[in-house]
Amino acid sequence: MNTYNTSATVPSSQRKIALAAGILYLLTFISIPTLALYAPILNDPNYIVGAGSDTAIIIGGILEIFMALACIGTAVVLYPVIKKQNEGIALGFVGARILEAGTIFADVVCLLAVVTLRRAGVGADALVTGKALVALYGWFRLGQNLMPAVNALLLGSLLYQSRLVPRILPLLGIIGSPLLIANTIVVMFGITSGPIYLLTGIGVLPIALWEFSLGVWLTVKGFNPSAIASLPPKTEMNVLPSAV
Repeated sequence: MNTYNTSATVPSSQRKIALAAGILYLLTFISIPTLALYAPILNDPNYIVGAGSDTAIIIGGILEIFMALACIGTAVVLYPVIKKQNEGIALGFVGARILEAGTIFADVVCLLAVVTLRRAGVGADALVTGKALVALYGWFRLGQNLMPAVNALLLGSLLYQSRLVPRILPLLGIIGSPLLIANTIVVMFGITSGPIYLLTGIGVLPIALWEFSLGVWLTVKGFNPSAIASLPPKTEMNVLPSAV
């Protein structure tokens, strides 16, 4: 049964929050081209002493920076709404999103450091440094595997309970999270092929679908009006004791 009630209206402020969050979630997919843009530096172990343009790497870094900022933005924008469901979990979501963005920035720094050394005309001695930086990039990528799973559990649980969006959307993230966490652990043990790796790697699909569909839904539809109406009202915190 569809419990998403559109008979009521959502306050304009809540609609603006949903729209902003939806656009920011869609912007987190801006880094998809880096799969191709980073190919030269990731696939060529001698890239740091080679010749050619670094434009693709620079563009990839810019896209990932925008992605990281969008990640933080999604949490900051949604926090005033989701904290009414559970403030502790909402704060955890903000912190986890910031940590995810931090791993993205670290990724960019690693690859841009290789570009800097390459432009400086370093000799063959820098091959080890270049490989080390690319290896660090690979390990920081684990954060981008693990943190989306954690985020899906935190935000997904809040949205599932509050029914701010159709429950099928957060359910996708909740289902994919354990698989993606398991995939991260598998990779840490050096397993990058085989049935276990493939099985746990399937978790990427529901997580990606969850974030993309959430972005589309919030942009187009916004929050469930009846769920917004049922959220507890904003409470004020008394900083000073009242006078007797």
